Amino acid sequence: MEIHTPALMELNNENKLYNPLVVSPILFVFSLLIWLKLSRNKTLNLPPSPPSLPIIGHLHKLGKLPHRSLRDLSLKHGSLMLLRLGQSPTLVVSSAESLKEMVKNYDTVFINKISTTAANIFFYGYKDLAFTPYGDYWRQVRKLCVLELLSVRRVHSFQFVREEGVDALVRKLDVAAVNGDVVDLTEMLMAVTTDIVSRCVISRKAGQEDDNGGFNFGQLTRRIMVLFTRLCFGDFFPWLKWLDHLTGFVSRLKSTFEELDSFFDRVIDEHKGKEAMDEKKDLTSIILQLQKEGMVGVELTQDNIKAILWVCFILPFYLSMFSLNASILFTPY
Repeated sequence: MEIHTPALMELNNENKLYNPLVVSPILFVFSLLIWLKLSRNKTLNLPPSPPSLPIIGHLHKLGKLPHRSLRDLSLKHGSLMLLRLGQSPTLVVSSAESLKEMVKNYDTVFINKISTTAANIFFYGYKDLAFTPYGDYWRQVRKLCVLELLSVRRVHSFQFVREEGVDALVRKLDVAAVNGDVVDLTEMLMAVTTDIVSRCVISRKAGQEDDNGGFNFGQLTRRIMVLFTRLCFGDFFPWLKWLDHLTGFVSRLKSTFEELDSFFDRVIDEHKGKEAMDEKKDLTSIILQLQKEGMVGVELTQDNIKAILWVCFILPFYLSMFSLNASILFTPY
């Protein structure tokens, strides 16, 4: 005969709850996680890090103006600071001396950039110089950019473009001063920078409308830069990547990329129809000529060329962003 009382039933339920077959795996998993965390902290000499929250890490500390938040945090925790942005451990470098030492002595350790959804789409699966993983292809593209596209001789050859762009800017400021107009200097500097870079790469101003349907590359560039700065769940939490599809963010990236890809296809086709150019040739013509002569050292497809041209456009903007924000982000491990 079995006697069932409330106290006995409660005891039986507790025994079921604390059944070793149920509790042991849970304890094992928690013990393993704690051991991994402690062992990582012992083996890695990590930089200072502010207190973080579970799951989101330090995302809540970035605020609406991330560059100012990073500056304030670096003043408190030092020029080398470790932040956990979601599931991405990120090293924040806010000192020119520290960055110089890293680039000089530990270049191969920090050479790989953070992989993002936007970069993967806009740079043709990381076929550019900025985001491509370290390896033979990266070395060949870097050699191409350093020796042929960004060499001292090549930069001097575009001096007339820079002089004309700065002269046009000064004239606009002079007219505005005479008329007493208020000007947005940041917008004007960005516009002249975009036009100079665009003329060096494709021999046309970014704000100049295309012959095919009035396409404005400058406006497209601004849209892409805005998309680069938007929050992407999959970049911080890979298990939430599906939310980027649900919110339509990935579809906006792909539709904008299609416009960019179509534009570069037209530019390359136009340059292929031109004859061999003189010393004032742009970067597109230089790459196509090197590809034709087989002097690149690596096979360049149409997508490779477009990715390299695109990074030539955005490189000045990233450099200006880094100089203004005084903070550079790396994935340390």
